[in-house]
Order: sequence, then structure tokens, then C-alpha cells
Amino acid sequence: MQQINDCFSKVKKDCFKFILSQETKKDKFRNKERMIKSFLIPVCQWISKKKNKKKTLIIGLAGGQGSGKTTISSILTLILQKYFKLNVFKVSIDDFYKTRRDRKLLSKKKHPLLMTRGVPGTHDIDLMLDFFKKIKSNNFKKLEIPRFNKAIDDRYRKSLWYKLKSKPDVVIFEGWCVGAKPQTNNQLKKPINSLEKVYDQNSIWRLYVNKELKTKYKSLFKQLDGLLYLKAKNFNLLKVWRLKQERKLWIQTNNRKNLKIMSSKDIVNFMQTYQRITQQMFKDAIKNSSVIMNLNVNHQIQTIKFKK
Repeated sequence: MQQINDCFSKVKKDCFKFILSQETKKDKFRNKERMIKSFLIPVCQWISKKKNKKKTLIIGLAGGQGSGKTTISSILTLILQKYFKLNVFKVSIDDFYKTRRDRKLLSKKKHPLLMTRGVPGTHDIDLMLDFFKKIKSNNFKKLEIPRFNKAIDDRYRKSLWYKLKSKPDVVIFEGWCVGAKPQTNNQLKKPINSLEKVYDQNSIWRLYVNKELKTKYKSLFKQLDGLLYLKAKNFNLLKVWRLKQERKLWIQTNNRKNLKIMSSKDIVNFMQTYQRITQQMFKDAIKNSSVIMNLNVNHQIQTIKFKK
């Protein structure tokens, strides 16, 4: 407890400053101190104990749309850097989405729904595997890592990519489907929502996505040394939170010309592409995650469980 109090006193100012930058007039963080002291500092203690001096530690952070992955990963990064003195690089699986051009080609070749970013198959796996390979190399050289702009639904130009100049002690790799497992072909037969029923009548889209999980994404997730999971109570809550996220994106974007920001109706349709894997992860996370953070209906961490 002494270390937690000491840590909190040193990181409080920076953490609260970051949280304030994420708030809007209608969306305020509650119980900030409890979240940091009771949940996030203990997670950082767990990460610091797993750290091997010779090897970069790869920690996955998963959770449904709008669950707070970006916020949580940012606070974890602050604490690990300021108190535990670790060099931390935070990156999202979203930054490795295929370009709009590549997704357009994929959608013509495989299935129209693959134009919509998000599901396994719409990321550049080769680019991610190359990133992990170079991160773990003993002969590390500075790296450029892509950044994805959701407001235009495409990558930023290369001059705006992340520049990684030194080998990190820890990489926090966050994403909604990080650590996801494939389903059986039998599970894929029955549509689970109107999108699958209307636009994937022959199961071509979901079979393709599932095949990607079985093969390329399995190789990707093997790179992880641990997995943190933000578990919402249900999928409907995630839809509400994702809508708030899109509104926030609108507020924070200055240049709104040619934006691809979604309407409420768009969000509902968009979330259906995530539903199958998200609901499967609710079940799988209990077995596969190292740390589970259970979220309440108010979007707060309610309980935490360390498994590995």
C-alpha cells in the first residue's frame, strides 16, 4: 500500500491533467483517484514485475468499442514512465488498418463488407509482424510506425507517422480484437444480427474474417507476453459508449472538410460488424486474459482480477 500511495503522489498531477484533456462538458470522469490507486497502479506493478531487462515486454490491451482502451493505455503509460522509469511505447492495432485503397481492392476481391475497417482482415498483418520483429531485435534501429486518421478513414501521410528512436522496455498494444479467438464453422452458420442476415447471406464475410483469426492473427497474438481486458457488462452498453466516442471525435476535430465521421445510424450499422467477435470475447477473456478489469454501467472500472 505504501508503494501505491507513493506512486500516486508522483503521478497524480500528470494523470489528472491527461484525464482533463479527455473530458467534455457532458462526459466527465468520476472517481479518478480510486481508478488510479485501486486499479491502474496495481496493473503497472504487475507489468513492472514481468519486465525482463534484456527483452521488450509486449502487453496487449483489449476491450470492446468505446470501452476506454486508449484512455487506460495512456494512463498506464504515464505511470510506467514517471514512477517505474520504464521506456514505454503505446500503439493501437487501429494504426495498422489497411489504407482505404487497399480495403477497396479487398472488398471487390472478397466481400463488400471488408471496405469497412475494423474486423480481422482489414489490418496490415505483415506490417505489424515486422514491427514486433524489429522491436524485439538486439540490433534495434529507429522505426516509423503508421498512424490512422479515423476522421478521414485512412492513414496519415508518412511525415506524420510515429517516430520510435529508442528500443522500448514495454509496448502496450491496444485494440478491440487483440487476443481474439476464432469460432467453429458451426458457430458461424447462424447470423447474429441484421447486417449478417442481409449482407452476408452465404457467410462469405464471416468465414473470411474467422479464417484470418485462425491464421494470420493467431501468429500476431502469439507475440504478446500478457493480455489486459476491459470487460463491459453487455454489447448494448458498448454501442452507447461508441456513439459518445464519435461525438467526441467531432468536437476535437478542427478541420471538418471531407470527414468520414459517422452518424448515430452509421454507428449502429458499424457496430454490427464488431458484434460477433466482441460477444465471443466476453466468454473467451475469462480464460485467456492475464488481467480482467470489469466495467460498470457508468464506464468505470468496478473490479479487477489478476490471473497470470
